[in-house]
Amino acid sequence: MNETIRKNLSKKGVLTLTVNRPDVLNAMNADLILGLLENINEAKSNKQVRSIIITGSGRGFCSGADLVDGGWPKTQGLSSGEATFNNMENAFNPLVKAITQSNKPVITAINGIAAGGGVGLALCGDIVIASSSAKFKLVFGPNLGIISDVGASWFVPNLIGRARANGMGLLGEDLSAEQAKEWGLIWDCVADDQLIHKAEEIAEKIADGPIEGLKAIVKAHDRALSSTLSEQLDYEKETQRVRTDSQDFKEGVSAFVAKRKPNFRDLG
Repeated sequence: MNETIRKNLSKKGVLTLTVNRPDVLNAMNADLILGLLENINEAKSNKQVRSIIITGSGRGFCSGADLVDGGWPKTQGLSSGEATFNNMENAFNPLVKAITQSNKPVITAINGIAAGGGVGLALCGDIVIASSSAKFKLVFGPNLGIISDVGASWFVPNLIGRARANGMGLLGEDLSAEQAKEWGLIWDCVADDQLIHKAEEIAEKIADGPIEGLKAIVKAHDRALSSTLSEQLDYEKETQRVRTDSQDFKEGVSAFVAKRKPNFRDLG
């Protein structure tokens, strides 16, 4: 069992994955990255899982990559750059793709600090919420002279714009959860003692919904970032052709006509 990842599947179909290296603020080592990747991939084919929460144990969400003891295999003859390239290609990048391309909606619940690659991990969620004491900090440039990774160089400017992304990246200052919400980096900021409750509330609401259709919404929004209006209209047309033939749509229409709550869970 991978002790760096605690997991719990509720009766309502919410899989909670808790990164569990609190002594180092959940810094990402090989076990943590590969453990998360394994659980996300397993959830894809598990019909009991209808939504996923990712959060951290202790007083931080994730402090970024573990630069002291990453636990990666030592390969003779590789420079730091070549080793980093390999780790990103084989672990970090596949994790970002697995989370963002998961067929189950993902909620990230940010407790405490999210720094460096922890910011990228946080923003992988389809919905991101944070505790009021949480902070987001891009330390790559000011502290290490490298660019943002784990997807942060894509998420941050797309969410809050180039000017604010440059400010975060070049200055490396703390961004409070409240400010992050105001800027549009995250969906919501809640009291510390309400974070998990709120995450579960959101995840359960999503789990009751048409999860394939909900993920199609996320995909459409992501695609719109690099599409013209004309291209997006064509994409909407093609996607709606598929979605309006789905069992989800038929159940939604039937429930509307019958004036009852739709039951998407039993559609298989």
